[in-house]
Amino acid sequence: MSWQAYVDDHLLCDIEGQHLSAAAIVGHDGSVWAQSENFPEGTKYMVIQGEPGVVIRGKKGTGGITIKKTGMSLIIGIYDEPMTPGQCNMVVERLGDYLIEQGF
Repeated sequence: MSWQAYVDDHLLCDIEGQHLSAAAIVGHDGSVWAQSENFPEGTKYMVIQGEPGVVIRGKKGTGGITIKKTGMSLIIGIYDEPMTPGQCNMVVERLGDYLIEQGF
């Protein structure tokens, strides 16, 4: 499976009628492995919660961001209302946990 398929099929999937507005998978070196077409580069978010070395959650207006660190990558999910922060967390962290299990 290509990295783009992980973004398209796993991060941008439908969750209770909602989906992430943008998503990406990037390497620890900053290289983009895959991203949605509308991924907003350079947008700043206020960090609201984090677990050191594992996950960061941020907020901007009525939306937000979840970033999950794996062994080789960062899984990034961006949401806008009506998607909830919990739904975003679930999507991003589920894929991140799977990739960690697979050695990525």
